Amino acid sequence: MTTYAESFTGPSAADYLASSAYPSFSLSSVYSVALQYQGVPYVYGGATPAGFDCSGFVMYVYAQFGISLPHSSTGQGAAGTRIDLADAQPGDLVIMDGHDGFYAGNGNILHAPYEGAAVRVQPIWTADYYIVRLGI
Repeated sequence: MTTYAESFTGPSAADYLASSAYPSFSLSSVYSVALQYQGVPYVYGGATPAGFDCSGFVMYVYAQFGISLPHSSTGQGAAGTRIDLADAQPGDLVIMDGHDGFYAGNGNILHAPYEGAAVRVQPIWTADYYIVRLGI
């Protein structure tokens, strides 16, 4: 049986860290790149466009900008600086207990939600989250 990870032949996060696709970092650029992966299926442990889990998705997108993150929502939350929701911009990270994704503006999250679903934008469903900005 072929898994999503085995079927992907493009660059990995490690490849992008060795040679970033986007040498210039901005939150709007990060969010624009992340949007391109809407529809990619959720795969537990996935970290390529063949299938992402939540932190694998964040890790893969930020790697394209030369930013190394762990494959862990907790670790990704610890890698940045907490900011007020009022200051959040698309491209910032939404950190929840055991889950994360990209802030999509207007109370929405762009994320790899769960098995059987695909990367998508949806309203943030809980009040138990915080926003992290990388690069500050």
